[in-house]
Amino acid sequence: MKRQAVSLISMLGLLLMAGSAVAQSIQVSVSVPFNFIVGSQKLPAGTYDVRTIGGRDAQTVLLRAQDGSSRMMVRSNSAESLKAADKTKLVFNKYRDQYFLAEIWEAGAIRGHHLPKTSREKELAKELAQDVTRERVEIVASLD
Repeated sequence: MKRQAVSLISMLGLLLMAGSAVAQSIQVSVSVPFNFIVGSQKLPAGTYDVRTIGGRDAQTVLLRAQDGSSRMMVRSNSAESLKAADKTKLVFNKYRDQYFLAEIWEAGAIRGHHLPKTSREKELAKELAQDVTRERVEIVASLD
């Protein structure tokens, strides 16, 4: 009897963890008014469908241009905030005239998605460390 109870509790725990991973998936549409870089790929301005799939700590981000011109997959890491996001948004790091997708947040969530900096972004960040032209740009997304 004790063994059955432990098995049941273990199964419930696994189901809860699987449910939380699914609940953290994001599926939105967003209009990005500028060219931007994700991973090693430069994507043109346009309207994109953004979807995340995967587990709690690392997820795959799928970006697809609604006009079919671009498609991209990249791995992300978990990001956390003490305050829930006030809106669903994509956050870009801007260095001079180059935009790099950095984070994805869903309204009401304290967990988001952080995309690792590419070697080019790290190079620009170091180059512009003393420069004030670095900005963070947020684009609000609409839920699908």
